[in-house]
Amino acid sequence: MSDVLRLRCVFAFLMSLVMTLLMSAWVTWLNIGLQADFLPRWRHAFFAAWPVAFCAVMLFAPRVQLMSRAIVTRLVRRP
Repeated sequence: MSDVLRLRCVFAFLMSLVMTLLMSAWVTWLNIGLQADFLPRWRHAFFAAWPVAFCAVMLFAPRVQLMSRAIVTRLVRRP
């Protein structure tokens, strides 16, 4: 495995982990509040969402980085 691919995989793993932890907690809290069964529901939501988030980061991160680079380049060129 090349260093570039290894970096991309580790980045996708960590980014999807952090985003899924935060977003699943937030959405679970919005839906049910701080109920007695909050943690089991959050855990279920997290494990259901994390594989999807990982795949999304692996697929879309390179394109989003290119789009971000293009936007920033255009903004920097403006006087």
